[in-house]
Amino acid sequence: MNKQILICSALVLGATLALAGCAGESSSTPAPSASVSDSHAGHSMDQSASANDADMAFASGMKVHHEQAIEMSEMILGKKDIPQEVTALAERIKAAQAPEIERMDGWLDEWDMPEGMDHDGMVPEDGIKALQEASGKEAAQLFLEQMIMHHEGAVDMAESELEDGQDAEAKELAGQIIQSQTAEVDEMKQLLAGL
Repeated sequence: MNKQILICSALVLGATLALAGCAGESSSTPAPSASVSDSHAGHSMDQSASANDADMAFASGMKVHHEQAIEMSEMILGKKDIPQEVTALAERIKAAQAPEIERMDGWLDEWDMPEGMDHDGMVPEDGIKALQEASGKEAAQLFLEQMIMHHEGAVDMAESELEDGQDAEAKELAGQIIQSQTAEVDEMKQLLAGL
């Protein structure tokens, strides 16, 4: 008798747990926010695990590099008598690099990385000061010369990331930077020749 009660109790308990498990699955499955956040959490863990020192150096250095490019672009946009093609280029640089900074900020947070440091192609403080003080055609010329050097430094950093990095998203961004900034270097050289 006791044996039958134990078996029945075990069957009831098993059925209850199975139903609870099914109910839990059905209630969590249709909630889109839960599935999105779960997949994002998994992605973050995968990305953090896949990043090596080269990825971290790339994101850290390129973030600072981009911030300076935006600062220089804002300077040129605040000046009068700058050729329209140069201001259009500065607008494009700002529009492209601001979201890239956000992406790299996210990676650095996930990887628990501190703020970045200066890297190849950074314009020294006296160069930034000269750009700030210049006006008209002189400012446009200085901006283009400095930004060519700046972009070439970014391309070098991105090429190092493609060679030594392992994080798929960081390498994808590096490839995009090489493509877009190489094209902009060619454009800036043409603009410079036309000034």
